[in-house]
Amino acid sequence: MTGTVTAPPSGSLPGSPSGSPSVPTLVALRWERREPPLPAAAVLALGDAVAALAGAARERLAGGARLGVVAGDGALLVLGAEADLPWADGARYLGLDAGVLVPTTARPRPAAALWRRAVGAEGDRLCVLLPGHALVADPPPPTTDPAALDPYTGGGSTEDASTPAAPDPAAGGGSR
Repeated sequence: MTGTVTAPPSGSLPGSPSGSPSVPTLVALRWERREPPLPAAAVLALGDAVAALAGAARERLAGGARLGVVAGDGALLVLGAEADLPWADGARYLGLDAGVLVPTTARPRPAAALWRRAVGAEGDRLCVLLPGHALVADPPPPTTDPAALDPYTGGGSTEDASTPAAPDPAAGGGSR
């Protein structure tokens, strides 16, 4: 899959007269299959999958897991130890590649470290790349409170909801 990112202007073009306006650079983001997969460090849901992932994360928190949660604009990112991460249909497991969260079975080209800077993720900010999307956010504090997910579960308790069994992220399970 290929996407494009326009890099921020960085001064005049090489070989151009000093003071010439800069021209944005268009760079294609390509993805290659990664083998073996990265260990999962987070799980991300977009759109319709957000409520199911919020419900599954709520259940994990009720079971004693410590998770970090970032939500907004139709996205829910849950960070934690691989064994504590919840699962929901339509979600993607993410792993760390040079400080960037990417799908566990995909490798961005150019390298992830270059994309971190290109999308403006500075310092300790979280940076997530996936085909068609980039997310930059402040890292969340870990929480153990299931009620923290209530605003994203679609308005009800998930205790009676059936949640599919989590696929093993290291064995290629789930959408990555």
